[in-house]
Amino acid sequence: MKVNKGTGVYELGARAGHEDAPARDTADPRLDRATQARIGDQLRAMYSELLDQPVPDRFVELLAKMDDESRERSR
Repeated sequence: MKVNKGTGVYELGARAGHEDAPARDTADPRLDRATQARIGDQLRAMYSELLDQPVPDRFVELLAKMDDESRERSR
């Protein structure tokens, strides 16, 4: 995985500098456990700061409104 300097977006695959990677058999697209673990670690690293952020008040209010409407429909 590599960050595109122009957009700041993480890129995977050929665009991330893996042009010379050997072709894979596409008949079995499952990822091995090591690859899954690496992806999980990278996602946790990318989103851990976001998870520590408080939920904005407008989202809390919207969720409360949706809960109220859902309760009204179920009566």
